[in-house]
Amino acid sequence: MNNIQHTKLLILGSGPAGYTAAIYSARANLDPILITGIDIGGQLIKTTNIENWPGNFPSISGNKLMSNLCNHALYFNTNIINDYIIRVDLKQQPFYLTGNLFNYTCDSLIIATGAIPKFLGLNSEKKFIGKGVSSCAICDGSFYHNKKIAVIGGGNTAVEEALYLSNIASEVHLIHRKSYFSAEKILIDKLLEKVKNNNIILHYPYIVKKILGNKVGVTGIKIFSLKNIKKNKIINLYGIFISIGTVPNTVLFQNELKLDKYGYIITNSIPKNNFNFTQTSISGVFAAGDVMDNVYRQAITSAATGCMAALDAQNYLRKNF
Repeated sequence: MNNIQHTKLLILGSGPAGYTAAIYSARANLDPILITGIDIGGQLIKTTNIENWPGNFPSISGNKLMSNLCNHALYFNTNIINDYIIRVDLKQQPFYLTGNLFNYTCDSLIIATGAIPKFLGLNSEKKFIGKGVSSCAICDGSFYHNKKIAVIGGGNTAVEEALYLSNIASEVHLIHRKSYFSAEKILIDKLLEKVKNNNIILHYPYIVKKILGNKVGVTGIKIFSLKNIKKNKIINLYGIFISIGTVPNTVLFQNELKLDKYGYIITNSIPKNNFNFTQTSISGVFAAGDVMDNVYRQAITSAATGCMAALDAQNYLRKNF
């Protein structure tokens, strides 16, 4: 831990934003160091098929896409370190970051730490995490071959996971609190086909009241109707996948940078001199991807802001060092 590694540019995160920032900054001879974080590859690593990444049609797996981006960054000699940051000090120059393995100093910093899964917040949910409650269908879906399971949520991720799990489980219950699904139409069309074939059973608008189980794990779920109390029900099942969105991974920066009320890093959305769109409240610190975007939250827009952050950092270093 006494080893201090200094770099002109340090990048935190190994999702599309982080790897893209690495590619652009490495090509600009900034010799960046990229810290992967605990979840190497970010959320996309858990996605089976990506159908809207330009140039990769009809689809590409999340694992393959992230492997391609990593190898692209390595091709331009990015120094990638499998470490994660536990403390930061951005009030001094150079910036000082404490990792689990090493300590780092840098002249400029790009934060691309992404987002983490959001959970329901039930006590019964916490009790069964890892014992039937999961946030990753690809990681844990194989445990439920020919078993009854539930997916909670109504967006793209929830529908994608329900579709994926319908090929593994005997029965998938998709539970959503709203009276409509916010997923893309192409996904909803695929979902309704599965519903017709009885692979997936829809419950909406319903909320999860309690997750049931025993010492071994989950045995069922209690859901309440938001329209008719007489339709409250208990479903016997073995696994529950929570897909209700994400929260930005910004806890480290709460006392360092300006965040909005949802925890997203505030960046300079009205840049001066056509630069610094991604700059945070501290000069020389930039943010890209899901940590600063609570609107679009797409892989391609994350990669785009990674590119922008690298260009902003390059401009900052040219002027100040």
